[in-house]
Amino acid sequence: MSATGWTGLVPRPRELTEGDGPPFVWDENTALVAGPGTHGVARLLRGTATLPFHEGPGAPRNTVELHLDEELGAAAYRLEVTAERVTLTGGDAAGLHHATHTLRQGLPPAAFRRAVSRPVWELAPCRIQDAPRYAWRGLMLDVARHFLPKDGVLRVLDLLAAHKLNVFHFHLTDDQGWRVQIHRYPRLTGTGAWRPRTRVGHRASPLWDERPHGGYYTQDDLREIVAYAAERHITVVPEIELPGHSQAAIAAYPELGTTDAVDTASLGVWTDWGVSPHLLAPTDDVLRFYEHVLEEVLDIFPSPFIHIGGDETPKDEWRASAVAQARIAALGLRDEDALQAWMVRHFDRWLADRGRRMVGWDEILEGGTLEDGLTPGAVVASWRGTEGGAAAAQAGHDVVLCPEHQLYLDRRQAPGEEEPMPLGYVATLRDAYEFQPFGEPLAERVLGIQANMWTECTESSRRVDYQMFPRLAAVAEVAWSGAGGEYDEFAARLERAHLPRLDALGVEYRPLDGPLPWQQRPGIPGRPLG
Repeated sequence: MSATGWTGLVPRPRELTEGDGPPFVWDENTALVAGPGTHGVARLLRGTATLPFHEGPGAPRNTVELHLDEELGAAAYRLEVTAERVTLTGGDAAGLHHATHTLRQGLPPAAFRRAVSRPVWELAPCRIQDAPRYAWRGLMLDVARHFLPKDGVLRVLDLLAAHKLNVFHFHLTDDQGWRVQIHRYPRLTGTGAWRPRTRVGHRASPLWDERPHGGYYTQDDLREIVAYAAERHITVVPEIELPGHSQAAIAAYPELGTTDAVDTASLGVWTDWGVSPHLLAPTDDVLRFYEHVLEEVLDIFPSPFIHIGGDETPKDEWRASAVAQARIAALGLRDEDALQAWMVRHFDRWLADRGRRMVGWDEILEGGTLEDGLTPGAVVASWRGTEGGAAAAQAGHDVVLCPEHQLYLDRRQAPGEEEPMPLGYVATLRDAYEFQPFGEPLAERVLGIQANMWTECTESSRRVDYQMFPRLAAVAEVAWSGAGGEYDEFAARLERAHLPRLDALGVEYRPLDGPLPWQQRPGIPGRPLG
């Protein structure tokens, strides 16, 4: 039995010094000592079935000790290993929690399994001092296109925590499904959570799955998800789309749509992919409806950030709608783009009045001729490259960077025909790892970065695993450690040390040399670009 080294950590720590001397021997005679304020982290650590701890009478062999020291700073930690003890010190509970995940990575990959028979492990002496580069280290998961049951969401949260990611952007509504229970409007899930069939592959595919698809989370489910995330120091940011990507809501309540331009009563939950042409009507009744929805959302999600979408809004219906044109005239707006800006900014102010910060995709910057623009707290998620994020930062707004060509995980991971349902441009592991956030002077406005996992062509957890990993590990390292690492070193570290951990966790990732035969999807068309 040889001591495990510390050179395979993902993400890489800020400072790592490996020491000399005998290893720390971890077995059933190792005791856990929890200092003041650390019992939440201790409970999680003790609940990790693979980590044995001393119980009952008799003297422990050695100790794993948990402490807090606020001088380290928020989310920072220090980990020290000697033959007698492992000492984990967090600047706060979040930092201490991150330290426990570094500790697990210092053990063999079996430490990531749910059970191991009588493990005895050795840890090499070391000292690690670490802190995150960005406060927002996120993953967006779309459950509107393909529903992921609650247990699958909890598993994703565990995987985020293992990679020191701390924001779970929960994309709950879209044209193809409404996934959050709203007591005041039961048809949002009674009707809006289900579609009669589903396109298989890209939207040009001739293939259909004729089974109904859907599902939703009860408010109790969502509170459980929020609490589970909070124990792992992850913030759940819900997204309720408006005024576009709203066909599921309009199918449930036709009066929400532009009823004077289209027969909204004939609309169902959308069965196709792409961008639906059906927008919410810019009326006071629709504003009140979504305020009522958001009142329940705010009650479920304590996050300071609430995402309202605001992207991809084709405006042909508004151009044809007398109601929309009357609203433009009454407000003295320039055009339909300004009408969208008015609607977005209504909810920006509404959320700000309740102590929350609106987040929207970079289209929320458009149509900005109003004197009363976005509130100072509004956050822009820059997805169409980084130009929108730069404009937002220059205007004094905080930014989350998630550019599609580097950080969209639904994109194909390599050229060639082997990738399952290849979509869009190639976004390789190297592309994710070498993404460069803004430098000065805009850097101070970058809250952080996130990867986006859209699920039009990922109908199961296995497919989501394949698209997310190992690229999400690369994103996690950039978000935690900052850009500038050497890709070849990262790839070698990933293959040597981290992929075995993903194996132990049961993650069905894409191998670095290409998909396994059963991961391919021959005969299902995608849409490769470039």
